[in-house]
Amino acid sequence: MRTVSVSEAKNSLSALLREIRGGASILITDRGVPVARLVSPLIGRGVPAAALVLAQQGRLILPVRQPNARWLDQPRPAAKKGRSAVTALLEERDGSR
Repeated sequence: MRTVSVSEAKNSLSALLREIRGGASILITDRGVPVARLVSPLIGRGVPAAALVLAQQGRLILPVRQPNARWLDQPRPAAKKGRSAVTALLEERDGSR
C-alpha cells in the first residue's frame, strides 16, 4: 500500500484514482499520521473479509478483474477406480524423483 501526504493527494488526485482503478490502495497521511485509505469499491465485492484485511496489510494481492471459469475446461487426468486423490498425488511425487 502506497502512502501519500494530503498535499500530494490533492495535487495528484487524478493519477491516484488511476492507480486505484488498477487495484492499488492508497494511504493518505496528514503530517505523518494516517487519516484515510483510498480503495476501489469494487474490490470488496464477493471477497471474504479476511482476504480484504490481508490485502490492506500488503500480504495478499487481490485480482484486478473477475476470474473466469475457463480453467475448468483444461484437460485433467482421469481418476482410477479405487484410488484416492491423495494416493495418486503421492504416486506422482514418487515417480518424479
